[in-house]
Amino acid sequence: MRKISKLDPIPLHYQLKTILLEMIENEELKPGDMIPTERELCDIQGVSRMTINKAIMSLVNEGVLYREQGRGTFVAKPKEKQEIYRLKSFTEEMSEKGLTTSTKIISFEVKEATKKNKSVLKMPEEFNKVIEIIRLRLTEEDPVAIETVWIPEHLFKGMTADMINGKSLYSIFKQRYNYHPKKARQTIEPIALTEFEAKLLNQEENALALMFKRITYAENDIPIEYTNTINRSDKYEYEILLT
Repeated sequence: MRKISKLDPIPLHYQLKTILLEMIENEELKPGDMIPTERELCDIQGVSRMTINKAIMSLVNEGVLYREQGRGTFVAKPKEKQEIYRLKSFTEEMSEKGLTTSTKIISFEVKEATKKNKSVLKMPEEFNKVIEIIRLRLTEEDPVAIETVWIPEHLFKGMTADMINGKSLYSIFKQRYNYHPKKARQTIEPIALTEFEAKLLNQEENALALMFKRITYAENDIPIEYTNTINRSDKYEYEILLT
């Protein structure tokens, strides 16, 4: 292991983080390998435990390392790449990677539309109801995202929780209601998980996550869906194609 330089202007914890990353990239440490303990790293590098912990936690928060209580800290598997230059459902994205998916409906409710709902979904004045669906998305039985969807109730009359249970929402849009998603506007921002979100996603409270907000449009620029999805940041990295 390369040694930290106390003469270097770069902070000690950042130097150690870089050293560990280099070891992982050079396959000196491979997925599933346990890294040296904090005490061992203190002895090797001659720095405080606080410095060691800061470097390790930075890599844990980025999903490069993970901790197991009572066992140690290990190198995580490389993150799956998610392409976000094409409009696809969660089920389609995971299926293309050969991953099995499942969905748990946490809540399904027809409710009064908020002013934001009406504005984003461009709802006519006479319609005031949205269908709000909150779902936990899983890949290989591992929870990876919490998805909250609002859709205009007047466009999707008769939709029930049973109708969408275990199915892609986009397939329901197409097959039952003849609305075909054509394009979407999406924003991404980093957030810290709340206690409730962390529990659902098997993460630590205040762990870093990515929030995706998407408005999906059908033909003639009709908004059919507004989605707020909280994604674990340790499972995937997102690739954007710029042309």
